[in-house]
Amino acid sequence: MSNPHTIDSELLQKLVHDALVWSSLHGLVVGDRNVERSGSVPGVGMVHAPIALLPNSFPEVQWNQACEFAPIFNELVDRVSLDGNFLQDTLSRTKKVDAFTSRLLDLHSRMLQIGKKEDIRLGLHRSDYMLDEKTNLLLQIELNTISCSFSGLSCLVSELHRSLLSHYKKPLGLDAQKVPVNTSASKFAEVLAKAWTEYSNPSAVVMVVVQPGERNIPELINTHNVTSIRKTLAEIDAQGKILSDGTLQVDGETVAVIYFRAGYAPTDYPSESEWKARLLMEESSAIKCPSISYHLTGTKKVQQELAKPNVLERFLENKDDIAKLRECFAGLWSLDDSDAVKNAIQQPEAYVMKPQREGGVLVRDGICYKEHAVSELGIFSAYLRNKETVINNEQCGYLMRTKVSSSNEGGVAAGFAVLDSLYLT
Repeated sequence: MSNPHTIDSELLQKLVHDALVWSSLHGLVVGDRNVERSGSVPGVGMVHAPIALLPNSFPEVQWNQACEFAPIFNELVDRVSLDGNFLQDTLSRTKKVDAFTSRLLDLHSRMLQIGKKEDIRLGLHRSDYMLDEKTNLLLQIELNTISCSFSGLSCLVSELHRSLLSHYKKPLGLDAQKVPVNTSASKFAEVLAKAWTEYSNPSAVVMVVVQPGERNIPELINTHNVTSIRKTLAEIDAQGKILSDGTLQVDGETVAVIYFRAGYAPTDYPSESEWKARLLMEESSAIKCPSISYHLTGTKKVQQELAKPNVLERFLENKDDIAKLRECFAGLWSLDDSDAVKNAIQQPEAYVMKPQREGGVLVRDGICYKEHAVSELGIFSAYLRNKETVINNEQCGYLMRTKVSSSNEGGVAAGFAVLDSLYLT
């Protein structure tokens, strides 16, 4: 793939200009934090999303491997979530030092006490990987089971890159077909709509739980004739109630599916009101994405436990699947493991994963930067099951984030990274 550092400045300016025009026309935009009404008034105060100008080269073998992992991880999340004792035992020590996880565990334990069953189980997940430079192994960084962001924008970045590569085919010498088509937004919407159908109430709605002043505009499920509403946790507490049969009503609307875009961080619960809303939703018969057990399954501590010898065997029968997952587990150590801490102090280089590094061209606020960058691949996946019937279990698309290699943070919205796509090699 052509090195971004060798592109002449005239071509670079053309690429940046075209990328910004394309982004404006196709909605590759986010709310501008500097504009007060942005987020509350649609279309007001929009800026282009931070993007990489060209896709990131990535080995096709490892790409296929990441896609193959998706349904296995979905199944693992579902199985682990059913084992209440495993979740409680694994997180019991975290409970003592982390007030937030402690509250989530209390919620979970209440659901176990009342024998709450989730017949319809819905998971929209994202598993994040990096390539280890020394071994060329694809190693999992984390598994996200709540509020997996950027399914909408990541599709558009892939389209943008395909468009630029075909338009500038001659000077760049790159093949647009090598950027995989990304369908995460439409797939997530489709699976949410399928879950809504399983709930079997045509007048019910999908409720998106949002943070106050949410600047991400989630893909609405208009294409599936499903009505969706957006509510904060505080609004759900004020307007929500459970009917005698378990039905959740918010502001007079019956809720079939709850999709959490908020509720994953301690700051989302500034008062008891937000916790009451979360309990209300968990106790209801609405389909939760995620339920409290799926949420806890995505914690780092649980991932650390699953990486230990003989633990995967507790949840998965297929030996090939177990071997595949084992190969992608990066070593995870807790800070209360004194040997690991000692080791890390003695040889810090052994505890840093060396990802692929190459020059990247990053565009933020309309300005182009050339930086040494590292990238992280996220694979979106969806899982839907009604009692014993698995309706959906598939890979849905991907997210590529590229960040300046000197930063340890990977958040796009937080200002540390840009959205990217893949160029298969």
